[in-house]
Parts: sequence; C-alpha cells; structure tokens
Amino acid sequence: MKIENEFLALIFTEKFATFELRSKIFPETWLKSSFEIQCHCEGQDTELIEDFWSISKIEHLKAVNTGFGFLEIEILRIETEFRNVEVNIRVGLEKKQGMAFSQLEMINHGSLPIFIDQLTLLKIKEDSLSLGRSRKPDYTFYSNGWTSWSNTGTFRQGDKQHTTLIGRFQNPQIINPDTLRHKDGDHFSGDMFGLLCENTQKIGLLAGFISQEMHFGSLETALSPTPSLSMWANGDHARLDPGESIRTDWACLSFVDLNENQPLEIYLNTVAKANKIRSEISVPVGWCSWYHFYQNITQEDIEANLTSVLALKDRVPLPLLQIDDGFETYPGDWFDFVPGFPEGVMPLATQISKSDLIPGLWLAPFIVHPKAKLVKEHPEWLLRDENGKLASAGFVWNTFTYALDLTHPEALDYACDVIRTAVKEWGFEYLKLDFLYAAALKGQYQDPTKTRAQVLRNGLEALRHAAGPNTVMLACGCPLGSALGLFDAMRIGADVSGYWEPHFPPVSKLLTKEVNMPSARNALQNILTRAPLHRQWWINDPDCLLVRPDTKLNLPEVQSLATAIGMTGGSLLVSDDLPSLPEDRLRIAQVLLPVIDQQAQICDLFESHTPSLIRLDLENPLGLWHLLAVFNWKDHPADLEFSPQKFNLPLDPIYWCREFWSGEIGKMGTSSPFNFENVPPHGVRVIAVRQCQPALPTYLGSDIHLSQGLEIGEWRSNERIISLRIEVGRSADGHINIYLPWEASEAWLDQRSCSIQSKGQGIYNIDLEDADGKWLSIIG
Repeated sequence: MKIENEFLALIFTEKFATFELRSKIFPETWLKSSFEIQCHCEGQDTELIEDFWSISKIEHLKAVNTGFGFLEIEILRIETEFRNVEVNIRVGLEKKQGMAFSQLEMINHGSLPIFIDQLTLLKIKEDSLSLGRSRKPDYTFYSNGWTSWSNTGTFRQGDKQHTTLIGRFQNPQIINPDTLRHKDGDHFSGDMFGLLCENTQKIGLLAGFISQEMHFGSLETALSPTPSLSMWANGDHARLDPGESIRTDWACLSFVDLNENQPLEIYLNTVAKANKIRSEISVPVGWCSWYHFYQNITQEDIEANLTSVLALKDRVPLPLLQIDDGFETYPGDWFDFVPGFPEGVMPLATQISKSDLIPGLWLAPFIVHPKAKLVKEHPEWLLRDENGKLASAGFVWNTFTYALDLTHPEALDYACDVIRTAVKEWGFEYLKLDFLYAAALKGQYQDPTKTRAQVLRNGLEALRHAAGPNTVMLACGCPLGSALGLFDAMRIGADVSGYWEPHFPPVSKLLTKEVNMPSARNALQNILTRAPLHRQWWINDPDCLLVRPDTKLNLPEVQSLATAIGMTGGSLLVSDDLPSLPEDRLRIAQVLLPVIDQQAQICDLFESHTPSLIRLDLENPLGLWHLLAVFNWKDHPADLEFSPQKFNLPLDPIYWCREFWSGEIGKMGTSSPFNFENVPPHGVRVIAVRQCQPALPTYLGSDIHLSQGLEIGEWRSNERIISLRIEVGRSADGHINIYLPWEASEAWLDQRSCSIQSKGQGIYNIDLEDADGKWLSIIG
C-alpha cells in the first residue's frame, strides 16, 4: 500500500505492523515506524497491536476535509486478540504540502469497559531513521514543555534534561505526569510537538499533534548511538464504555529544511488552521500590579497608578490597566474581598473605563487555596487522588493547593459564574486566567470516561462562552495545546522576577539551577525558544517588563529583558510602581512603544539550549533593514560578534550597523565582523543593519525606538535634501543618525531649527525634541 505526493511517499506493509515515510525532497531521508495501543481489556493489561498485524479491511478515501486540509487517506481496520475491540488506523497525505498525518480509533463492541493507557502513533527504533547523508551527524532535539511555565529548548548529544529538586512542590504546574523524564544523558522528552534535527545536513523531522482536545501528547527521543523517537497520546486510564469509541487528535510528521527562516512554520500553520486561531486583536500593552505590589495591594494603589498612567499617556501610552492577585480573600472565594478593596473591584473597573482605558483582571478559576470557604462548603467539587485524598495542585501562596473537578457540573458552573460576573457585572474587558493546569491533574474524576485533556478543553471552552467572544483572554499556567483557538494570548515562559536566578530564601542557593521557577533568566529562556508561536497560535505573553532600579537586576539585565520582549513582538505590560519610576528607567519602556508585533527569527534555536541570536527583518518607507541581537548568557564579561554568516544574511554586501543601547556606529562584512568587547554578564547588543550604498543617503537608526526605523513614517530623498516624518504615537525626544554622501548645512523640525553635528565619514547626529508627527528636513 502506498500514498504519495510530490513531497512524500507513505508506504505500508500488510504483514509487518510498520509504515515507511520517505522524502522526495531530501536525499537519503526516511523513517520506519509502528503503532502501539496499551490498555486494560477483559481484566488484563495488554498491547493491542503486536509486531505482526492482521488487516481485516482497507478503505481508501481521496479527498477528506479535515479542517486543516484535504487528505488522501487509507483506513486500516486491525484485528486484535479481542474480537470485541475494533481498532482503526487512519493515515494520509495532504496533496499540497510535505506533511503526513495519522490517527488511531478504538471502538468497544463488547459488554465490559476498556481502560486506555497509551496510544502510540509513532515509534521509530534505533537505525530506523535517516536524515540525509552525513559521516559525522550532529543530532539535537527541540523539546517543547507542557505548560506556559515549562522549560523549552534544544538539547544536544551529551546533554541531560533538567530534573528538579522540588518535584512535589512544582511538578503539577510544569510536568505532564505521562511525559517521562530521564536522568541519563542523550535521553529527552517533550509535549505536543518536537523537532529532531541533524545539523550537518540541516534536515529535521518534525513530529506533533494538530490539537490537544482529546489527549495530551508526549514525545521521547534518545540521540545515541542512533536516534529513536516515539510519540503517543496519553490515555489517562480513561474508561471506554461498551458501545463507545474514541479517536486521538490527528498526529503529523514532516521532514523540514533547517536552513529555512522558520522551520516550524508548516506545522504551526496547520495547527492554526485546524484550531481556527483568533487573530483579530492588537497586542496588549499596559500596566500590571503584580511585580511591585504582589498580594499587598489596595484600591488606593491601583488608583495611584491609574493617575500615573493618565499623566504619562503622551509619553508612555499604556492603554490596559490590569489588577493582579491580592484583591480576593483566598483563591477560590472570588466574591469575597480583602479590606483593601472595601467595595470589591467593580468600582475600579468603572473608573478605569471612564478614563478611556481597558480594565483588566487576574483570576485563577480552577485552583483553590486550602483556606478558602469553598473547601468546607463544597468538598464534592474538589478533585481527589487515587487514595481519595484531595489532589495537590502544587505549592502556591506558600501552601499546597487544591483543584476543582470540572467533571462535576456544579464546579464548572461556579468557575463560569466567576468569569461571567467579572465581565458582565464588574465590567472587565481583559482577563488574565492563571493556574489553568489545575483542571488537568492526575486524579479520580467524577466522570472517569474523560481524559485530562478533555476535562481541561471542555473547561476552557466553557470559560470562553461565559466571557463572550469580545473579551480578551490571556491563558497562564496552561498546557499549550488546550487553549488553541480559545484564548487571544498565552504566557509562554516562567514568571519573571526582580532576581536573575530563582530566589526563595532561605534555600535560594539550592534553587539556582531550577529552570522553571520565577526569575529573569528563566523568563528569557522561553521568550526566545517559543518566539515562533507569536501570531501563529496567539499573541505571545512574555510576562511583565521590570525596569525600576531597586530590583536585584542590573542595567544590562534589564536591557536584555527589554530587548527580548521588544524584538519577539508579544504583550508589553510594565509592572513597576509608576509614580516612583525614575526618568531613565521609564525611557526603557518608552523605546519599546509602539510594539513591533512581528515574529522574530531565532537563528540558533535548534543548535543550543539557550539561544543567543535574534533576527528581525523590517521594512517601511526607509526600505528593508535587519534588527539583530546577540546576548551574553555567561556569568562573566564576553566579546560578542555580529557577522552576515551568523545571521544568514547575504554575504556580498557591506552593512552599516548602529547599536541601540550605546549608539555605537560601524560597518560589518563577511571578513570584517562588527565586534563588541567585554559585554557585561547577561548583557546584550542589538544593532540595526542596512546595506552600505556610498552614493545614497541612508538612515542608520535612533534612540527613539528599539527597531531603529519604525519610528519613521515617511522618507523623501531629493538632491541634497532629505525629509522624513517621525511617527510613534507618543512624545519623541532623542537623536537620530543618518549617513549622507554630501555635506549637510542645516536641519529643521517643521519650522524649528535643530542641532546637527558631523561625526565624520558622512555620518550625522541630529537632536530632536517633541518630534512626533513632525517633518525633519536636512539640507546640504
């Protein structure tokens, strides 16, 4: 049996329980894989598909509309030792792209329930995968974590995947219990999707699930001596009753070119299409109360910062004002308020709306504090573990927490009532919904026929219905695939912090290597490694920007955080006490506005666990330019190098370069990199790069906006006259740099003369004040 298109050939053998997938694009690129089903059937644990299979029926369908494409499909009905269990395997190709798809279905025709543990859609053993011809292959594995906070990155041969010292405290929040974790080297796992790379030939095998509505998906690989890869749907020991059936979410495979700017794009686009991604809203920009006040917040604190937001709106426009945790007595008792909010939060929502700002509110509808009244009043709403005790949702608020069992109708109704009240009665237009993983803990659900993925997906769908289609919703602490198509934005990394490394006295020194705990270092990790998801699945939420000087972050670390947030295009929420913010630190937030909102290319994403190279290709009336960043993740000063080769730029041109934070200007070529010496630990250099054309005037950049170009709305170049219009939608003070092939004599901002200085080699510096919306003219 064979299905093929111009990209792939999918081949089945009727005797052996395997299939082959061969690339028609990449030479010597193929895989051989099998299916497995592990379940409890007729009183025994069993594997339904053995090494040999018996196919009782084959059905061929030519154009099946799946919601993400029209597939040519083979349906194989597999006979098992249990006559009352029907297994169907669907495999197919989409005609117009190089992606193969598969799905498993089980039907219980018997009189006894079946308990499903694992449905494996990919099992590539050692020596069953070839990614091109290479004498010395260099394998890596890009591992995506389960939830918002789960560490994501690429592992090399010889690496070890992180194991935590605080599993009981943290694992419920970050680890899918059915995704294995290994302590030995070269053995890695991930969730929903992953990419196995051969970096010598630049060929990758992408494997993933198209959705996570039915099951959570897990992956596991060993990179040596030769790569193996498995991918399965978590059955969660869910009960399949007589007469019932279940299908996995569609799984997919694709061989991808690692030289492409976005190798994940074919997969991300397919997932977006299948899940009808919400893409209409603009990037949230605003102020959040959490990282200055934490839970020690009052109505007066919110009002003081509202006053500051309004006072600063011409300089730093922050249209969203989000109240975070601290207004409620205990999470779970959402209609009871602390004394600092004597009238609740509704008056604040009204006040914010009347100020022409967007009122936002933090809620955690699925998690419950042990001191909440709900625990005593409705114990039947809470999820229990296999021993009948209340299931732990992990250590939060300095205590072990509980979770609602959303298969209990009243528990789900309560969660929805909280959301409905916040939107329709209190008047909030933006909701940050946190700790959503709590709906997907391992436990004894009141409806044992549901998988954890089904419980969470049903819960999130109910929340969206309660909020209505126009409420902007951010998912946080959420398994990524569960929120697809329902939420507008997704937290994609660990919480930020005023500390570079995890800080939790008195055991901080023991926690420095914890990769999922709150810290600036850990937040930056996933800001980079999940950058490709922005505007593909949602708006990426990198967590808040902290710029105040009284944290334990030094200026280079603050600049690194600002650069990563600004260049990757996601939400921008400042979380400092605005009335006490110094002018120079306020400036760091200002230069990120308006947000760039474009998908960045992480050039070394599949080569190292913590990438250090970002590239943004930008274009406007100035023409095309590139914004490039290199980070120094070391704990000591280091030299940083920019070169065309490193960022996959055309090799022939010579480029003008301007570094944003220092204003340093230079040139870069293939044999003459642009270097920076002794960059501080955890620091960054970010340069605007434009082709050097000696006969043409060239805009080099400014300190007005991080992009060093998007601040220019119009550009006109005539003989010995340059005219450009500054457009940032806020006050614009600073200086710009321009290269001119002729000598400049004067500069005017509308009708006002402004200072212009020659820096040599045709480079000029022009100082600007109150420049937004005005024309700058430079005359020779």
